[in-house]
Amino acid sequence: MQLLQPSLLPVAAEIARHHHREPYATLVLAGAYEEAGDAGRIAAREGEVLFHGPFSAHRDRISARRTMVLDLPLPFDGRDWPARADIADPDRIVRLAGRDPVEAVDALLDGFAPAIEAEDGDLPDRLSAALRTSASPRIGEWAEAHGQSREHVSRSFEKLYGVSPAAYRADCRAKRAWRMIVAGDDSLAGVAAEAGYADQAHMTRAVSRLTGMSPRHWRVGAG
Repeated sequence: MQLLQPSLLPVAAEIARHHHREPYATLVLAGAYEEAGDAGRIAAREGEVLFHGPFSAHRDRISARRTMVLDLPLPFDGRDWPARADIADPDRIVRLAGRDPVEAVDALLDGFAPAIEAEDGDLPDRLSAALRTSASPRIGEWAEAHGQSREHVSRSFEKLYGVSPAAYRADCRAKRAWRMIVAGDDSLAGVAAEAGYADQAHMTRAVSRLTGMSPRHWRVGAG
């Protein structure tokens, strides 16, 4: 069993968008950083927990302050974690992680309280929220409805999130479909339709590309 210890993040650094196969939670012990990913753009502060589901992706901007975090592994399943949460006693989680990581994760999952999310304000963040829905709009139409050109909206989005709006939407859709496959019992064709795919074949390609395994494999494994 590998014991877990806090780690320091590089000061005033930008970390390009990257992917994590395994789900994990980040407990912010000191400092601050901004994460732009699957749950939108989050300014994480000391005492908060950020949850990352399987196959998460995000870009990070670390503050100029000394920032220390503790990453804890989460169960690999299809549950939909809250984006961020508060924990009453972060020091207790750190102590447990240095002694028994399993007990630390159990204590975290028993003791966190989902944070109240503020309304997304900036244009790229509002687009991120729209792209994460099952009824994701066409990017050009969304831009026009907000009085902007598609080119301007796409550039602004990619600058903050490190990925194009179209690629971001495809990534979120594949993750939504994967969660429905492993956590639900609808037919794969039904999942494809509900997740917004034209047909099951499109979903199969997207989920296989994201996870490295087919929807049928995940469904059998979940059963």
